[in-house]
Amino acid sequence: MLNFLVRRILQMIPTLLGVMLLVFLLFHYFGGDPAEILAGMNASQEQIDSIRKQLGLDLPLWQQMWQFMIKVATFDWGNSWATNESVAKIFQTRLPATLTVMTPILVIEVLLGTLAGLAVAYVRGTLTDKVVMVICTVAMSISFLVYVIFGQYLFAFVLGWFPVQGWSNSVWTNLMSFAPLPVLLAVIVSLGPHTRLYRSFFLDEITQDYVRTARSKGLSEEAVLFRHVLPNALIPILTNVATHLPSIFIGSFLIEVFFSIPGLGREVYTAVNRSDYPVIQAATIYLAALTMVINLLTDVLYQWVDPRVKLK
Repeated sequence: MLNFLVRRILQMIPTLLGVMLLVFLLFHYFGGDPAEILAGMNASQEQIDSIRKQLGLDLPLWQQMWQFMIKVATFDWGNSWATNESVAKIFQTRLPATLTVMTPILVIEVLLGTLAGLAVAYVRGTLTDKVVMVICTVAMSISFLVYVIFGQYLFAFVLGWFPVQGWSNSVWTNLMSFAPLPVLLAVIVSLGPHTRLYRSFFLDEITQDYVRTARSKGLSEEAVLFRHVLPNALIPILTNVATHLPSIFIGSFLIEVFFSIPGLGREVYTAVNRSDYPVIQAATIYLAALTMVINLLTDVLYQWVDPRVKLK
């Protein structure tokens, strides 16, 4: 296990360096001149040159790349160009709001998707199975924006169950008052594709020889599903969760904008509109690093879920 972890961590280093190089070159050659963006349309060439010197953009390319790598290594991205607030402070203060919304979404959608997929696999081939698959397909065809508009109208304006917008400094208040509506809508949107996908995982396992052996020993269908099919289907489910987890953070952009949640997603969305490069670069690098860490943890969980998996 230790050798596997060390080898994987060492493999992550060149991958992260490649991401850093790609991000640096993309922003350097295709992102526009930051000095001109900060100076404004009516700035003189002297003002633009002064800003370029302050930002270090007049240095050779290799020196700019070295400074960029130092920022990544030290977690010191300087200040936001738009608000002059420390980028580190932006991540520190906005991340809790994002986690308050994203963590319940991840937990609930995985649990409900797994149970729904298992239930549909239990009644496979029946009319109920076909009706559920049609409903899931229709639900997947509707835009997330439609869910947000309809959900805000129904649950907030008509029923009055939840506020449309708002946030507080209390985590409990946020979880009980402001987070339920965006969490509910996000789970509803994800339930259709998760149910279809997890159903296919369970159906693949149901056709295996060990399932027929379990049935021949007299086990009930419920026991076969929960004691044999479910544990063996957890590996593809974990794989799907690992690949889906970074997209949940990306999906927080829309959720936080629609519901005015002061999280990291809305901050990055605002930074893109303002061409606030330090915030965008930091979010891009951290998201890439998070994806690699999640993949590593998923590989470790494989062995915990199925002891037959050997990490080499």
